Amino acid sequence: MEWFTFGNMVETIRIGQKASTPGFSRTVIRTPSGLYWTGGIWNGKIVEIRDYLFSDIWTIYEDEESLVWEEYREPMERKIVEMITNQYEEERAQRREEKKAKSTQTLWKNKDVF
Repeated sequence: MEWFTFGNMVETIRIGQKASTPGFSRTVIRTPSGLYWTGGIWNGKIVEIRDYLFSDIWTIYEDEESLVWEEYREPMERKIVEMITNQYEEERAQRREEKKAKSTQTLWKNKDVF
């Protein structure tokens, strides 16, 4: 069994998987629309990130209840990778343009000196 801190669990958990603290005192499930509590008084409510969650360790697993979401996993993960790639490429292009504009300005400054 592999244990995660809250931040690592959020990064690692896949759609259709559950994560629990020791003794299953807190259990969440990742669905296509977010991370939700399962069981207990917060059952079905979206997880709000609170300080107490950072002091827990979590394990990730799948069970019969969580497998209903498995069919959404691959398409959603492809979409997430595509969105991250697009954001990265847009930022990269913008930085290139800014760098190009700076070098052009520097060129003109030097030209004026001569």
